[in-house]
Amino acid sequence: MNLEDFNYSLPKQLIAKRPNVKKKSKVLIHDKRKIIEFDQILNEFNKDDVIIFNNTKVIPSIIKGIHDGKMIKLTLLDNYKKYFWNAFIKPAKKVKENTKIEFNKNFYCTITKKTSAIAEVKFNYNYNQVMNYLDKCGDLPLPPYIKTLSDRQLDEKYYQTVFAKNIGAVACPTAGLHFSESLLKKFKNKNIETIFITLHVGAGTFLPLKNEKVTKNILHKERGIITKEVAEKINNAISNKKRIVAVGTTVVRLLEACYCKYGKIRDFNEDTNLFIYPGFKFNVINKLITNFHLPKSSLLILVSAFSGENKIKEIYKFAIRHNMRFFSFGDAMLLDKNEF
Repeated sequence: MNLEDFNYSLPKQLIAKRPNVKKKSKVLIHDKRKIIEFDQILNEFNKDDVIIFNNTKVIPSIIKGIHDGKMIKLTLLDNYKKYFWNAFIKPAKKVKENTKIEFNKNFYCTITKKTSAIAEVKFNYNYNQVMNYLDKCGDLPLPPYIKTLSDRQLDEKYYQTVFAKNIGAVACPTAGLHFSESLLKKFKNKNIETIFITLHVGAGTFLPLKNEKVTKNILHKERGIITKEVAEKINNAISNKKRIVAVGTTVVRLLEACYCKYGKIRDFNEDTNLFIYPGFKFNVINKLITNFHLPKSSLLILVSAFSGENKIKEIYKFAIRHNMRFFSFGDAMLLDKNEF
C-alpha cells in the first residue's frame, strides 16, 4: 500500500474553513447513499445501539511571544517534568537551542532541544501556572488549512464539543461537533445509550505521513482513558450483541487499541499509537460517524480499513458531486463496517 492510493482531488470551495452557522450540517448515510440533515441521524438508530463519544477538551495551547523583536508562535503539545513541554514553533527557522522567548507578566521559555519544527521548551512556570496562562491568554489550535484570525470566544463555541470535559487535546474530535445538547437529549429519550471515553488528540493529527509505504509510518502517541464503569458497559453491550457506534476515529482507535492489547475492553489509562490501515480486524466498532478527511492522511486510511477502500472512494466521489463540505467544520458520514 502506498500513500498515493489514498489521494483524491477536492475542489477548494468544498473545504469548510469556518462553521456553517446559517445552515445545519449534513450527513451522508453510507448504506443508503442518501444525504440528510445531521439532526435526522437519530432515525438511523434504536435501543439496540450504543453511541460512544470522545469527551476530551481542547487546550487553548497557542501562545505568542517575542524573540529578538519578532513574534514567535508556540503550539504546546504535551508536558513532562512539570516545566518541560514539546511544542510546534513557527517560524521554526527564527529560533535555535537556548533561544529565550518572552511572553507577558515575567513569563518566558527557553528552547532546550530542537531538531525540527517541534522543539523541547522549558518554562519558568510550572504545569499548573502554564495552564492558567493558557486559559487566560491562549488560542485554540485550529487545523492549519484554516487561515482566518483566531477569535477565542467563537472558537470555544465552534471548536469544542458540547460534552467536552477532560482537558488535554491539541485538536478537537470533530465528529462530535455535530451533536447539540438537544440532539443528545433526543437520543436519551429514545432509550439509546450514550457512553463517554477520552482520547487526548495529539500532534499526529496535524502532521502528514512521511513514508510513502503506508505500513512504515508510525503515529504519535496519545493518552487514552476508559474507566472501569464504562468498560463494563461496553462489554455488556458487546455481550448483548448491540451495535457499537463510534463518534469519530478517535473513539475507534482507543477502543480497538484496548481490545488489541487486552482481548477485551477494560479500564485503561495509557498511551497508544495504534495505526489502523486496510487489513486490520475490527473487534469492537460496528458503525462510525466521522467527517471527511484530508487526502493521504492516517484518518482517511482508517476509514478505508473500516468500510473498504473502494467503498470509501465511491462515497467521497458521491459527496463531492453533491457539494458536501469537507474536513473539521464540514459535513459527516455514517459508515458501516466492511464485512469480508
